[in-house]
Amino acid sequence: MKSMITALIIAAVLIICGIYIYFENNTLQSSKFDISSGRLPAAFDGFRIAQVSDFHNTGSSRLRNSIVSSLKAEKPDIIVLTGDFIDSRHTDVDGAMDFIQSIRDIAPIYFAAGNHESRLEEYPQIKKRLAENGVAVLDNKTVLLEKDGCFINLIGIDDPAMAHRKDISPDVIAAQELDAAGANMSKYTVLLSHRPELFETYAAKKVDLVLSGHAHGGLVRLPFIGGIIAPGQGLFPQYTAGTFEKGQTVMAVSRGLGSSVLPVRLRINNRPELVFIVLKHA
Repeated sequence: MKSMITALIIAAVLIICGIYIYFENNTLQSSKFDISSGRLPAAFDGFRIAQVSDFHNTGSSRLRNSIVSSLKAEKPDIIVLTGDFIDSRHTDVDGAMDFIQSIRDIAPIYFAAGNHESRLEEYPQIKKRLAENGVAVLDNKTVLLEKDGCFINLIGIDDPAMAHRKDISPDVIAAQELDAAGANMSKYTVLLSHRPELFETYAAKKVDLVLSGHAHGGLVRLPFIGGIIAPGQGLFPQYTAGTFEKGQTVMAVSRGLGSSVLPVRLRINNRPELVFIVLKHA
């Protein structure tokens, strides 16, 4: 009898844990950040940016539907994809394009590559398919966003791994990519760059706003501590979620929507996150 009670207790605990993990990995959380700057043209006051980061070919239909519904409800001015949209371990290009087709009529979409895209031999074809579906691929490029005759820069740079150089550090590569983008930095500048650990580089280049991901929220988030591990940052990383400031530069880090390293998605106290940025003229 005692062994049966013990078995029932263990079974109940396992069921509860399973329900919790399912909820944590399939229930979307939306985060909104107001970013103020005196450098922002007044015409862009209230400009809304939706950030989709680290999508990783998420196979959860519940999560995908929630993302689409949230984007439609929020009516952003632009949607940005900040890397690892397609997973290199569980690659599903057709599924990724189906998702693009479900959101492309909401707002213009801009894409910057992450480290997972850098691993894919078929990446040139993926870029082509993104463009065919109306996505602007910003591979070390700048576009000007216009509103009421005023302009701001939108830069997208490749993940440093895309350079396939072991002899140059990621921060040097990112700085070179920013220079190659050729932006007039006297204008308010938004940068799409996958890696938050390069924050010092972005600040040194006097970018106004950086939208990043890559850290997956630290995978497991502990109360009062935050994430416990992140690629490029190691244990107890600094940049896993929320906003950070240095000089005139603000960086918003998304916890991302999917995961890749483990056989199953395992996010604990770290629900998939869709980020909305509202620009404010200070």
